[in-house]
Amino acid sequence: MELSFHGADRDVTGSCHRLQCAGRQLLIDCGMFQGGRELEEENAAPLGFDAAAIDFLLLTHAHLDHCGRLPLLVKRGFRGEIIATAATRELAQIVLQDSAHMAEDDAAWRTKHSRDGRPVAPLYTQADVIAAVERFGRAATYGEVLQLAAGLDVSFHDAGHILGSAHVLVQVQEGGRARRVLFSGDIGGAGRPILRDPAPPPAEIVLMETTYGDRLHRSPAESVAELISVVGTTIAHGGNVIIPSFALERSQEILYSLRAAVAAGALPRGLPVYVDSPMAVAAIEVYRAHPECYDAEAAALIAAGGDLFGFDGLHLVRTTAESMALNGIAGGAVIIAGSGMATGGRVRHHLVHNLPRAGASIVFVGYAAQGTPARRIIDGAPSITLFGEEVPVRAAVHTINGFSAHADQAELLRWHTQVGGAERTVLVHGEPQAMNAFAALLPGVPVSMPGPAEHLTL
Repeated sequence: MELSFHGADRDVTGSCHRLQCAGRQLLIDCGMFQGGRELEEENAAPLGFDAAAIDFLLLTHAHLDHCGRLPLLVKRGFRGEIIATAATRELAQIVLQDSAHMAEDDAAWRTKHSRDGRPVAPLYTQADVIAAVERFGRAATYGEVLQLAAGLDVSFHDAGHILGSAHVLVQVQEGGRARRVLFSGDIGGAGRPILRDPAPPPAEIVLMETTYGDRLHRSPAESVAELISVVGTTIAHGGNVIIPSFALERSQEILYSLRAAVAAGALPRGLPVYVDSPMAVAAIEVYRAHPECYDAEAAALIAAGGDLFGFDGLHLVRTTAESMALNGIAGGAVIIAGSGMATGGRVRHHLVHNLPRAGASIVFVGYAAQGTPARRIIDGAPSITLFGEEVPVRAAVHTINGFSAHADQAELLRWHTQVGGAERTVLVHGEPQAMNAFAALLPGVPVSMPGPAEHLTL
């Protein structure tokens, strides 16, 4: 068996790992590199392997940094089968359609403003997304063993990260020896709302993410309490609350928390809350359609006739005109919009209108990569550039990292212990500092931290 690494190697985006075994080539995820325009060339660069030679793509979940280059993979010759859970398949289609739409719009804008008049081509188009979606084959059920070839089986196990997310276990019977290779994908934290806790199977070889391998999160309860406090205080003083949020998982978790706070009287009934993200709105419907992914609390709420997300005052914003109308709201509203790192999407317009307002609050509830507008705001920049203009930062800035869908250091350690007895651990999907800190906590465990295009023989 041989592993090679083509993204999320000593970095946190672009997850893509290739496993050659039993005469087949498997790709686990094919995500987009994120963090700013400087990564466009990296996304468009050669994949580092022959796309046509890949037999199966095993997709852990639908975040863009794990599925975002699927259309490019198909465009470059992949004709194999994509396997994922049913919820991941539906969410991935939404994510990829949105990605293509943004790429096409950006290419059109850059073409229009090109100095030499040359057209700028998008990374991929809606037609490329359709071609990629057509490659989806079997829908995996948690715990079900799927045979890919003689001596080669795969199973998906609940990762507790976003709806449908999975750890992927590859079982290889070769030369009279059975080996299990576990790809963690992104690992969720324990006790998150809506979803069950991660449930990793045993394996001899483990590839695991380390996004927060060097730090601890606040508890979910403390994070919810802080969010409700910020929202309540800001609204009481007449300001807006802007929440740059990832459309998948984070937006739904925030809504779930706001709904519970309104129901408990901790926030005023009728509080205007706007979800200004067509992708988040579409994802809400996917969440509602897959109760098989719910934890006991969410399942009980639905069984009692409740709604995971709905409450008086909630507005699901779909059209551009509706989004633009929100710019006229001077205060008293909560606006949840993508993207979470403020690298694109509608939230950038809301930041333009609210960052200069001293009474407003900007609440970041997720990871912000280096170089992104979100990270610059969090790091205390007095102004940031949006749409070519300098926007002063006068609003209060809050970072609540307990909402992260990623496990923190303690939860990663617990997860590694649950896997049990791994002969070799490969750390991926983390910045070097986080990876090194986590590796130091695994004494006596053989640990690898491969770099880009590196190969490991197993």
